[in-house]
Amino acid sequence: MTMAAHALYGLDLLATAVMLIDEHERVHYMNPAAENLFGLSSRNAEGTPIESLFTSSEVLGAAIGYARDNNCSYLEHDLTLSANGHGPFHLSCTVTPIESYGDLPAGACLIEFRQIEQQLKIAREERMLDQSQANRELIRNLAHEIKNPLGGIRGAAQLLDRELERPGLHEYTQVIMKEADRLQLLMDRLLTPHRLPQPSQVNIHEVLERVRSVILAEFTGISVRRDYDTSLPAIEGDREQLIQATLNIARNAAQAITSQVPARDGTEKPGEIRLMTRIARQVTLARKRYRHAIDVRIVDDGPGIPEPLRERIFYPLVSGREGGSGLGLTLAQNFISQHHGTITFESTPGRTCFSILLPVNEG
Repeated sequence: MTMAAHALYGLDLLATAVMLIDEHERVHYMNPAAENLFGLSSRNAEGTPIESLFTSSEVLGAAIGYARDNNCSYLEHDLTLSANGHGPFHLSCTVTPIESYGDLPAGACLIEFRQIEQQLKIAREERMLDQSQANRELIRNLAHEIKNPLGGIRGAAQLLDRELERPGLHEYTQVIMKEADRLQLLMDRLLTPHRLPQPSQVNIHEVLERVRSVILAEFTGISVRRDYDTSLPAIEGDREQLIQATLNIARNAAQAITSQVPARDGTEKPGEIRLMTRIARQVTLARKRYRHAIDVRIVDDGPGIPEPLRERIFYPLVSGREGGSGLGLTLAQNFISQHHGTITFESTPGRTCFSILLPVNEG
């Protein structure tokens, strides 16, 4: 075995994805970790230009060029690649020029790829946690500031109503009182998440069955399909808060489905919501590592979340529906955060999936 072959054999043992390219940026070698990562065979990829192997490879090409021009290792922290129909992969990579070595090609570069999906997920969850805490503080302060003058406005309208002599004027004071009551109800809803959870042992499927029965009663023409892992353990949580959080998401899904425009031929495809449960292993939630978590997914076949709303979907008073209060997802996020869980979503036209992760506390 040549010295170069010995070196490549050593790379075969690495868990890090490694690729070797020649001076023309053609693949010379991929270790098994790289084959598994990209779904490619080293034998089939050999001799293929790297720009043909990957889509969106401009950043990778620039990193290779910089490393060669400066004859030094170059670390690219944020790289997105797709290969052979797989991906996109979120990666960091290190490009290192290597000297001529045995039968290795002159001008070759060694590229190490590391997945950063988990780091991105943790950073995203931390941003959402910070956002949720900021939202709660903003809502609490705003609601208290509005509630105090509301009581005075309603009281003054009541006194004025009693003193009015012309019957036709009572209509206006009634409007003031009704609108004050409506705002008072809204403020109460804003303050609801600040009630501390009342923990007990909760079967997540009992929560979902309650949500399913409410959705079927409220919305006609929508089917709610179960896809449960019945072996899931009970969790410690506030049953009513978990019901409300899940119901808010499911209700949004049902409203999105019913808002769809019928097909041109006048037929309407029955909408469907799917309630799924699975076990997730080795997850980090609220900066703490858990061996197990319950993954609840609410999937609908509605039109999807509009692109401009996706970054703000959990903000208070943000709604994509006319007449919506914009509080449903904010309250859901607050309730789940109080259970040390997270809510994430993926949305494309025809499929929106909200995923709730709740930790399983194992003694």
